[in-house]
Amino acid sequence: MTNVRIGVMYDRDWAPEGLPEFARQAEALGLDDLWVVEDLGWNGGVSAAAVALGATQHIRVGIGIAPAPLRSPALLAMELATLARVFPGRLVAGIGHGVQEWMAQVGAAARSPLALLALLEETITSVRALLRGERVEVAGREVRLDGVQLTHPPAEPPPVVAGVVRPRSLELSGRVADGTVITEGHGPHDLENARALIAKGGAASDHTLTVFAFACVGDDADEVTRALHAHIEGHAAWLGRPPHEVFTVSGPAARAAGHIRELATAGADTVVLRIAGPDPLRQLKAVLEAVGQRD
Repeated sequence: MTNVRIGVMYDRDWAPEGLPEFARQAEALGLDDLWVVEDLGWNGGVSAAAVALGATQHIRVGIGIAPAPLRSPALLAMELATLARVFPGRLVAGIGHGVQEWMAQVGAAARSPLALLALLEETITSVRALLRGERVEVAGREVRLDGVQLTHPPAEPPPVVAGVVRPRSLELSGRVADGTVITEGHGPHDLENARALIAKGGAASDHTLTVFAFACVGDDADEVTRALHAHIEGHAAWLGRPPHEVFTVSGPAARAAGHIRELATAGADTVVLRIAGPDPLRQLKAVLEAVGQRD
């Protein structure tokens, strides 16, 4: 199988007090990554990452995705630097546009699509520079920093990745980020198109591609369909495509492993499973055994 990291998302609907034990069990299974979510009204991404990192020894933890409109670049860099110093080499920091309906709820909606693009680019650029220990001066369209510098920058800056979907944003990610995160529902053909747009933006050869995927692993086809139905219907509407075109990692373990293989072949460096249905750890164990990556 094409070498690919396999991770799991701690779903936003799962109670936060369950995160430490889940993180420990995910690590024990041999998963490469655990990703936490920052969506308005659910859990804070930085605090959830700190909980997961503190509960584990070596699993990598990703923040997916901190919305740029809600996050001061200076404050976000301070938070990330703290985690990266305490847990070196174990953090991935995702930054995205945010869901604009949610941003409007808190008075943070961008004035225009161009302003939103500028905000994301200036935020990512500033955060990366601060994490490198630079003294940052920015007088951008959306971000203003006047000689800000971290006193305790990390010796090993964490990768800063862009959570984006649209073509111009994918190009932006290739231009300014260490990697790109693609949301649930996107299949191999989508990844090939995304890779082309990221490359068009000027991505370096080590620019990574992380793909979130709805997943339900089991032999009962009706149970799998029921577990995924609400996710698929909702995401189909958001993506503007029919439900049958929403890609999932699902079915018996061998078939689910094949879906992971398809994503890896299309360019995914990391596949993060968003598990639906009962006993997510059992599902994870089954698919890891099927891909031969269980410790």
